[in-house]
Amino acid sequence: MPPRDRLTALLVALCWGVNFPAIHLTLEQFPPFLAGSLRFAVLAVPAVLLVPRPQVPLRWLLGYGLGFGTLQFAFLYLAMDGGMPTGLASLVLQSSAPFTVVLGALLLRERVTRRQAVGIAVAVLGLTGIAVLRAGAHGAGGLVPVLLTLCGGLGWALGNLASRRAQAPDPVRFTLWMSTVPVLPLLALALVVDGRDAVVRSFTTLGTATGAWALAGLAFTVLVATLLGTGRWTALMARHPSSVVAPWSLLVPVVGIGTSWWWFGERPAGGELALAALVVGGVLLGSTARPAPPPQPVPPSLSAAPSRDAARSQPAVAVPAGATGTTRAVAIPATPSPLPVRPRPSVVVAETETGAPTAADSAASASARRGPSRGRLPTTCTTTLPTA
Repeated sequence: MPPRDRLTALLVALCWGVNFPAIHLTLEQFPPFLAGSLRFAVLAVPAVLLVPRPQVPLRWLLGYGLGFGTLQFAFLYLAMDGGMPTGLASLVLQSSAPFTVVLGALLLRERVTRRQAVGIAVAVLGLTGIAVLRAGAHGAGGLVPVLLTLCGGLGWALGNLASRRAQAPDPVRFTLWMSTVPVLPLLALALVVDGRDAVVRSFTTLGTATGAWALAGLAFTVLVATLLGTGRWTALMARHPSSVVAPWSLLVPVVGIGTSWWWFGERPAGGELALAALVVGGVLLGSTARPAPPPQPVPPSLSAAPSRDAARSQPAVAVPAGATGTTRAVAIPATPSPLPVRPRPSVVVAETETGAPTAADSAASASARRGPSRGRLPTTCTTTLPTA
């Protein structure tokens, strides 16, 4: 990845890391599935009315919306509402990175280099260590919330593959129209699981301080995390293999743990900070490729110019004016003319002498090849050769 795309990936990680405290504020007011539906409904309505549909196959648009939008946030919001700590949620959700690499190799036949595999292994090792330390320090994150968050990471990975296959020419339009997919499924889950009374009560109590903070968190999630972050992430997935882009999501828990420490007082231990540095090192190792080897010199036998006779035997190819591109030299065998070629009669020689030419004959032959001198008329000489 070029440096500009690395900075973009870092910006996305920052946006998504801060988004976890924003989700926490939103879930204090709205039920989990309703919060997810509102997140995408705010973008879906203006997208349908004002934004043209992106020129991508419908199956990849639906796949991205179901994977990245519906599955990821249904499981994530349900886990956080069930007691998953904010920092731990931001950590476990990044299981999408190894899921993406493995699924990309299995389904899209993407090649995973040894360097990328080692970087992913180092980052996953750091994530595992952070998860173990936080699970020991904060017992609220039980087994079920962790499993639900892992399912959210799997949904994110499936969305990454759909985004990769879509190759959206306009990532912003693709992200906006993706938001139309999760709205109805999440709203249906909210009515079935949470109930109609819980949905109505969340709207009637928006005048409280909790409701105001919930709206602020929802605005950040929609405008920054989804519109800016997801749009830039989709552009990166379209330009680079998923195995190169996905490891950058492992930086999200570093930001999520830091913001949770500052906002909610979830202070990480020294070991967690050391393991977070290990995660950063694994991401950098897995996302930076080795420099390409210098081009090999062309052997003299291949770079030698063709002979004069070979150049004459190859027909000339006319190139239109102003044409650009790569030119290839193709040797075309000469084809015989369909008409017989008859030599024109020029000088009839009565008899040919053998032996070395004399000095006078050589001078006369050279003068004939040069032609007449400028300003003079050609002179014809007739010589009678004696016969034996």
